[in-house]
Amino acid sequence: MARVAHRKSARSRAAGKDSFPIHWIIIAVLLLAGGGFFVWAETEPAAPVALEYAEEDMARDRPFRAIHEMRAGPPIPFLPADQPQPKIVVPSSYYDFGQIGAKAVVKRTFLVRNEGDAPLTISRAYTTCGCTVADFTARVIPPGKAALVTLILDAGFHDVRGQTVKRGIIIENNDRRKSKAEIWTRASVARS
Repeated sequence: MARVAHRKSARSRAAGKDSFPIHWIIIAVLLLAGGGFFVWAETEPAAPVALEYAEEDMARDRPFRAIHEMRAGPPIPFLPADQPQPKIVVPSSYYDFGQIGAKAVVKRTFLVRNEGDAPLTISRAYTTCGCTVADFTARVIPPGKAALVTLILDAGFHDVRGQTVKRGIIIENNDRRKSKAEIWTRASVARS
């Protein structure tokens, strides 16, 4: 049986099994860099937000505590559409606590303002988990005034070691355009 010698061109030798096309390396690097950016952007803690308010602008009428109460609440007392209306504004509605201890109790205070022309009434507020409560300085916020909401997250309430948790407050109110305002937090709970 005769052997036939095959000659390979320089180009086909370069594209042989031993060489790996550079474009695959570039694509892999770009995918890893892009994925790394999205992971970084998702886990980067939010910068602290300064609460700018004057004490005379704070509403402190009928303070209350919101808990994890999921039953249906009373109907929202909307004002007639032809009358002045409240307008709820939550300047900062998200905070990332970052890494916290497995038994840590962490707090964050948020501002809720009424930029409308009628009193803003919080008919009901509740948290999304039993490990979280929220203290409000007022149930009724007059026009041009604000209330403070302090969210308290107890990482030791459940066994969530090694997990990232997202907890929030739902604020039912009489602003027709935003009758359910939300505030959310996130925390990465240490394993021990």
